[in-house]
Amino acid sequence: MQLVSKTYSSAERAFHEVKERILTGMLPGGELISEGEIAADLGMSRTPVREAFLRLEAEGWMKLYPKRGALIVPIPPAEAEHVAHARYVVETGAVRALVAVDRSTLDAALQESLDRQRELADTKDFARFAVVDTDFHRTYVVAAGNPLLTGFYDSLRERQRRMNSVALHRGSTDIDKIIEQHARLADLIGAGDATGFAAALVEHLAGVHQLELRGL
Repeated sequence: MQLVSKTYSSAERAFHEVKERILTGMLPGGELISEGEIAADLGMSRTPVREAFLRLEAEGWMKLYPKRGALIVPIPPAEAEHVAHARYVVETGAVRALVAVDRSTLDAALQESLDRQRELADTKDFARFAVVDTDFHRTYVVAAGNPLLTGFYDSLRERQRRMNSVALHRGSTDIDKIIEQHARLADLIGAGDATGFAAALVEHLAGVHQLELRGL
């Protein structure tokens, strides 16, 4: 029984570790990795790594090629655009719902997030910044008080994190500019300007992820 538990624990650890490396951009799309190198890196046998790879393939993060290895699936351009469109719909809807309510607590939370973002910008911790970036946007979605929209938004979280990490690692994205745009979004939310927020969000998403967001 202990052996089964240990194997399961190792497989879970391998799954979460490799997935985290994909989400943070440490394992970029297009890279080919092997069970052996991951097993050696994590200090475990190949069996739990093989189980982890199968789960990651089932979730669409990698593609397995027998005797060759596992290919990290790149973010398809269409998927990036679809995620951005979905975010636009949810985030603008949330801000419209917030116009008629007291936003003082939300304003404080957004400012706290901006302070944390500025701290991370100085450290160049891209992985952590990508998480805080995602949480910044989630803060006002949650504040709108619609659990169905929040649940849907959370289903995009892993894709958001990966897209943010890729943008940061790409080197073409300026963290200071992201923070500046976040501050602008926070100001528009504080002012109850849903129309201005929608326009600023399109500019933000298109710029960070290098997308043409048609129809927004």
